[in-house]
Amino acid sequence: LDLPRDESGERFYSTTTSAKIPNSMLPKSGEAGEPMQWHTLEFDVDHATSGTNLYLTTVSSSSGVKGIFIDNVTIRRRRETPKASNNLRVLYWNIQYGMFCDQHNNYDNFVEFIKNYDPDICVWCEAQSNYKTDSDKPLAPSDRYLDKNWGELAARYGHEYIYTGAHPDGFPQVITSKYPIAGIRRISGSKNDTLVMHGAGWAAVDVAGKHLNIVTLHLAPHQWRPFLHSDAEREASKRRHEGDKWRRCEIQYICEHTILSPSSADSGDLWMMMGDFNSRSRVDNNIYGHEENSTKFLVHDYVVSATPYLDIMNVCHPGEFFSTVQYDCRLDYVYMTPSLAGYVTGASVSRDSYTDPVRDPAGLSNFWRPSDHQPIIVDFRF
Repeated sequence: LDLPRDESGERFYSTTTSAKIPNSMLPKSGEAGEPMQWHTLEFDVDHATSGTNLYLTTVSSSSGVKGIFIDNVTIRRRRETPKASNNLRVLYWNIQYGMFCDQHNNYDNFVEFIKNYDPDICVWCEAQSNYKTDSDKPLAPSDRYLDKNWGELAARYGHEYIYTGAHPDGFPQVITSKYPIAGIRRISGSKNDTLVMHGAGWAAVDVAGKHLNIVTLHLAPHQWRPFLHSDAEREASKRRHEGDKWRRCEIQYICEHTILSPSSADSGDLWMMMGDFNSRSRVDNNIYGHEENSTKFLVHDYVVSATPYLDIMNVCHPGEFFSTVQYDCRLDYVYMTPSLAGYVTGASVSRDSYTDPVRDPAGLSNFWRPSDHQPIIVDFRF
């Protein structure tokens, strides 16, 4: 059955697509005492992963017994999908407190996940071990496996090269790669101009004769401006939307010290900027329903108006919404210049049996397993 959108009522929400098959398109079976007959349905799914699920059910408001018998389920891979030798895969993920949930397991599940997708370049947010296992008690700096042992951990999934951006408050972004990484600039700012709370970084990787600039960031997380400690101060700051305004200053500072800086002219036109923006994009407002002048859009409005960057998920999936956190919201983004976006063959949010967020069973209020965010995977063909 080839179901066009207007007939099937196909809808996309978060990471789920639903499609209705009208009764008129199915041959009747078993009516008026006739023997039941089997019918065949074939689903052709592009970009399926180990976490892809197909769910069949009846949809009816009428009373009575309804159901579907399913038999002889066959799954075929129509074409092999390994990366070609001229392909590049980039994986970005906020791994929440240095993959807190797997540190007791020697990071074995984490390493297996990475090997399964075989990325060439990884960008990790919150790439530091901050807490003791199954506890919200902070680890002493001397007891933190990450970020000081990323070289050892990355070697287990085949990455030899490591770069860590600025991290003034213990929430670094780390790049690991199969290709040599050249660190260009660590960005943290200062209280005298613009303080980038979690820091940022600018590095470069040369792949297949292409010079790729990679900017990593993690913008401030709260609805109030940082460094306020009393509830009254935070509530007043929240009413003034100072969290959104702070992030707007951070993103401008980061862009002015990377892609908009005078030194960027010598770095070519292949740029990508990715991270946890902790802010919402106007292109997703059909989901959120915010006022058009909402300060929640300040960060992405700046990126769109002041830089050449394109939101690669929106480029690859226009009009579709992809949540990247445990509730329906997109906080993680991969931006690219048009010249680099032209090499992209696919972009997706990986939500499978491993990455789907689950509330920490120990009851720790701010902890999810494996993370409160989902990864973004982008494939290129050079």
